[in-house]
Amino acid sequence: MPEFKYTGRDKSGKTVNGTITAETEADAKEALRKRNIAILSISEKVKKQLFKRTGAPRARVRAKELAVFTRQLSTMISAGIPMLESVEVLADQADDPGFKHALESICEEVRSGTDFSEAISHHPDVFKDLYVNMVRAGETSGKLDEILNRLAEYLEATEALRQEIKSAMTYPAVSLTMIVLIAGFLMIFIVPRFQDMFIKQLRMTNIPLPTKVMFSLSDFMRNEIRIWVPALAGIVILLFAFTRGSKGSYIKDMLMLKLPVLGTLFHKVALSRFARTFATLLQSGVPILATLDIVATTTGNKVLEEAIASASKNIQEGDPLAVPLAKSGMFPKMVTRMISIGERSGALETLLEKISDFYDIEVKTTVKQLTSLIEPLMIAIMGVFVGGIVMAVFLPIFSMAGSVGKR
Repeated sequence: MPEFKYTGRDKSGKTVNGTITAETEADAKEALRKRNIAILSISEKVKKQLFKRTGAPRARVRAKELAVFTRQLSTMISAGIPMLESVEVLADQADDPGFKHALESICEEVRSGTDFSEAISHHPDVFKDLYVNMVRAGETSGKLDEILNRLAEYLEATEALRQEIKSAMTYPAVSLTMIVLIAGFLMIFIVPRFQDMFIKQLRMTNIPLPTKVMFSLSDFMRNEIRIWVPALAGIVILLFAFTRGSKGSYIKDMLMLKLPVLGTLFHKVALSRFARTFATLLQSGVPILATLDIVATTTGNKVLEEAIASASKNIQEGDPLAVPLAKSGMFPKMVTRMISIGERSGALETLLEKISDFYDIEVKTTVKQLTSLIEPLMIAIMGVFVGGIVMAVFLPIFSMAGSVGKR
């Protein structure tokens, strides 16, 4: 009997993963519903293993490439070209071997009578839950070309936002790396020469305290490399493993939101993703509970994800969406009030789009401010590190010069 791997949410809104055995995927979904598990994704485990045995290449598709594929597919469908033929044409022109293999596999399933949405759901590495649900809604409504076009716009907007963040973080990351490398080079290769000169050649005994501390640190870095390098690597690995867990990931995201300047930026990015994804799914006809399950996983922040999951549970009990979001404290009053107005007026999708546009502009403004702030900040940090080492090196020289002057 086939075995299916699934991801879903239980009654409390907690994400659960597991496997279930059933005759068909429909039977597996029905069994999970009886367990009160809201399904986020499900796929047959045997198929994944088959792909691994045959050595199928892994798909490496960037958001920009997926957006181009989606827009091309929308154009071809709106021009009256059948789905199967459209996907075959796009599979032929795919550059990535893994993506090409995935599209060819989808063509085989569509040719055998499987719905396009069902076929792409078997390739979660390429087509996420949001993509699958929007395509499924498009097939149901008969407006697949329109929804694919909307999906392409969503992917392009999301990629543009990601690039904004990447451009903001590249400079400080490179600068900090350079500062650490320069400071390490000075401590390991330059400082020992001055230490040898002061102690062995000039036979100085009255060395200033900052210089002594620097010499001790330099000795430790040179002589105890078998201790501090594995220790540092171990700390990095432990932190990585801790933040991969649900509790650790939540703590990490909470701390990131509390960072000065950067925390505000991360919060605005998460709010923009929330609003844009929510609006796109609602406009495509995806049910609100399924929409909230998908939106929660696309914010990129576990704190907001838990707040949205809690809101989804409240909606099932009959409460409006804006109330639990406001109680969470993670959504500004402007956002919750606009959502409340949208719920009452029936224009929730429109107001969510306006929220997303507002926060996109806010992110761009914050990135510009951050860029102008980071440059002098990095120069100041470099001055403290490198300047501190240089001053510690020259303090004995000043001390010696002062002693000679007194004599």
